[in-house]
Amino acid sequence: MGDMTKPAQGAEPELPGKPTSASRTTLSHIMTGSDTNLLGTVHGGVIMKLVDDAAGAVAGRHSEGPAVTASMDEMAFLEPVRVGDLVHVKAQVNWTGRSSMEIGVRVLAERWNESTPATQVGSAYLVFAAVDADGKPRSVPPVIPETERDKRRYQEAEIRRTHRLARRRAIKELRAQRTAGRADDATEGADRA
Repeated sequence: MGDMTKPAQGAEPELPGKPTSASRTTLSHIMTGSDTNLLGTVHGGVIMKLVDDAAGAVAGRHSEGPAVTASMDEMAFLEPVRVGDLVHVKAQVNWTGRSSMEIGVRVLAERWNESTPATQVGSAYLVFAAVDADGKPRSVPPVIPETERDKRRYQEAEIRRTHRLARRRAIKELRAQRTAGRADDATEGADRA
């Protein structure tokens, strides 16, 4: 019998888990005139870049190396952001797989020169993949939810992952059916000739 404490040949050793708080990050930025769209509010793409930047920082910190954006599942804009708003982008790891991580992001805004509390203006869920120097997937440490809110976010992230995988499978099956249908159509045409 082999030694059960060693990983199987070719398998990677289990990385020690990291608490949610270890990589949680907040980026803050004051919105200026160069950030606006034709309506005079801050362009959604500007907010999306800040979201991606914050999520990327969290993914890199959690995985202790490079990580790339694999998908943005949801981006909800709840309120417009204006020039002069101080925007805070708060991000944390909600869930981890072998090499992927779901990062949850909340976007808050407050007037730069007022003492009123910040309000939530957006939220997003992004999936990042940890990669090595050759761009190949690499293992990430499991995330350890610390609070009840972290545990809820972990469970919700698992639901979103299940939906992502089911959607991907359904699309793949539909495309395979369409490809098979086109092949049948081509065969029918050849039979008539």
